Amino acid sequence: MYVRPERAVEASQAGYRRVRALVAYDGAAFHGFAVNPGVDTVAGTLTTALARVLQVPVELTGAGRTDAGVHARGQVVSFDAPETADLARVQRSMNSLCAPSIVLRSIEWVSDGFDARFSATWRQYRYQVLNRPWPDPLLAPTAWHVSAPLDVLSMQLACDPFVGEHDFTSFCRRPKIDDPAGEHGAPSLVRRVQEARWERPGSPDPDVLWFHIRATAFCHQMVRSIVGYLVDVGQGRRHAGEVLGVLHARDRAGAGPVAPPQGLVLWEVGYD
Repeated sequence: MYVRPERAVEASQAGYRRVRALVAYDGAAFHGFAVNPGVDTVAGTLTTALARVLQVPVELTGAGRTDAGVHARGQVVSFDAPETADLARVQRSMNSLCAPSIVLRSIEWVSDGFDARFSATWRQYRYQVLNRPWPDPLLAPTAWHVSAPLDVLSMQLACDPFVGEHDFTSFCRRPKIDDPAGEHGAPSLVRRVQEARWERPGSPDPDVLWFHIRATAFCHQMVRSIVGYLVDVGQGRRHAGEVLGVLHARDRAGAGPVAPPQGLVLWEVGYD
């Protein structure tokens, strides 16, 4: 939930200060990040645990809303806490309650105007693919096993057209509702991608591929849709030269299958 600056000042005057925390989590056990009554979510679990530790109600804001089964190493959350709170104790207590599925990697006081979502200037995701004939039980929870050989050079060439500002309607799940104002129709799916590339880390497993993508913001299922398309390119089902045409068509049916969620990690969030 976004807290306006004037409300943040009021909270501070009332004995509260803004907190920023860096969070990692295994998304397999959760129905996504955002609070969803009746099911376990990351934000719901964090909010309940924080309220228990701080002994006050907590409203939590996250930098990104990851889907069910998607992981995070660098999710950022913000919330208001009593200014008397011992943040080192809060971190220890939260990790005792929530680990190993959710871990607070760091926690700190920040300015009252900070908002984990609206203060962010970019988000970076990493998607992991295991490319060999046989799967690996240790990588299965965090990678997409693709048994057919992949042409990584063609996949890298297909990344280039995604960089820049585009309408990603072809690679995003269409929002179910219009924007709250009701003045502009469906929310815009124009996004600015700053980087998109494949990497073969080599160690400890030479058959692992990483896809890195950084953008100012992402729409629903955008990264997984792009990865699914790029893997089709790597298998020869699509061609790198078709990407711009698919983007311009603004037709989700033209982009092909969505990659499974377990390979995706919210890796890092940037702030000025």
